[in-house]
Amino acid sequence: MPLRPARRRRHPVRTALLALATATAVALAAAPPATAADTWTEVGSDRAEPLTESQGLTSVEVPANSANRYTGIGTIPLGVSTRGWNHVGDPDASYDGHYIEPYQRDSGTAKMFRVQAPGGAWSEYVHTLSPGEALNNSWVAITANGQWMLAGEWGTMTRLLVFPTPGVNSSTSPSANLPQVATVRLDRAVRDLQGCDFTGPTTLLCSSDDPAGTLFGITKPLLRIDLSAEPNGTSDVTGRVTALRQLPLRSSCTGGFETEGIDYDRRTGTLRVIVLSPGFCLLTDSKTYRFTRG
Repeated sequence: MPLRPARRRRHPVRTALLALATATAVALAAAPPATAADTWTEVGSDRAEPLTESQGLTSVEVPANSANRYTGIGTIPLGVSTRGWNHVGDPDASYDGHYIEPYQRDSGTAKMFRVQAPGGAWSEYVHTLSPGEALNNSWVAITANGQWMLAGEWGTMTRLLVFPTPGVNSSTSPSANLPQVATVRLDRAVRDLQGCDFTGPTTLLCSSDDPAGTLFGITKPLLRIDLSAEPNGTSDVTGRVTALRQLPLRSSCTGGFETEGIDYDRRTGTLRVIVLSPGFCLLTDSKTYRFTRG
């Protein structure tokens, strides 16, 4: 009788594991790199003046060779503060040279955006709060095409506000209310955003002053928000939020740090973020940190 070939023993568990590993490898090969791989490395720092460089900053492309702009309590003009606008947030500048500062009062139903045109003239645009909108006016970020402006609220939020860019968008006027025209709806909550800046048409980097660390596992995170589309002022877009790293918290003093404004200079690829030191060291070793990608 001829010998029958030996039957191969089947191992269901091993077969299942092999299939799972193969499927995982294929999926990983096809998947795009994780957003967290967007690494920003600290490359230096400069002292932040507590009165004039403690709230926000932006790089200005027009006119050419313009100095970086900063905001702080010491930069608020007397004629502005005497009318109750006693807090200025993180500013931004459009690529054609319009510079915009966000202002708020201690109470009321409005916030204000102060705009300097490339020729140097200033104008003010007031926004009446929408139902449920927070009073604070922490920051502004102008889209790459210049036509739309994002702004943020304090606290734990799942949205960013979209406005026509005052002084740039032809629909705006200092004599008319500046309306909220759309919303960026975030896929997860963010807390205490102090500044955001566009690094591309649909990508924002944001500095968070979150003291708890319960949302992303770290306090004071640098966040990236990827938009589903460029804001267009007519429809909402969504935003995917990712924590990239904790911002530097170094000082001769111990206590609570405060993360402030953020700026991305597309000409050099440099990211800058203000971090204020705790206690007395607010005056001595607060820093504007510089980062580059990679």
